[in-house]
Amino acid sequence: MWVRTAGTIDKNLKVLTAYLDPPDAGLVKVGQRVRSFPPASKSSMYQAGVTRVVPQGSRVMLEATLSASGLADSRYYVMEIVVNRGEFLSIPNEAIIEEGEKHIVYVQNQPGQYTPHEIQTGVQGELYTQVLKGLTEGDQVVTFGSFFIDSEYKLKGTEQAPMASQPSRRP
Repeated sequence: MWVRTAGTIDKNLKVLTAYLDPPDAGLVKVGQRVRSFPPASKSSMYQAGVTRVVPQGSRVMLEATLSASGLADSRYYVMEIVVNRGEFLSIPNEAIIEEGEKHIVYVQNQPGQYTPHEIQTGVQGELYTQVLKGLTEGDQVVTFGSFFIDSEYKLKGTEQAPMASQPSRRP
């Protein structure tokens, strides 16, 4: 997972300083890797490491030391801090169908046979989302085409439902 923020560079062009608010403030620790670049020169990527984290109420001030000197004409930098949240069950974001407050995925039981599973999600990253409930390791979720499977599943469900809600017509 990446925590993105903006920072300023010191006069020696080696240390970036940034401030983070919750919930990101609690994720950053000394030793984490950082990649940074000035917005005006995205091709100038710099590697760094978090060297200091100072709590300031609910937010934190962090410092990251660059592995090489930064650009003299760039005061501001975009900082992307690598946060390792540990191992957990996750699935590709494109597998998740949102229905109001519900998150649905389709699991392949056997080739061509899929069943919907409501899941409870946790941390959502750029590509993957943590699954807290509703799946087990090894479940094969549909990523490509899940919308079409969902549509077909719902159509089959309405075909099998009784038509009791329709008014009866008398000749």
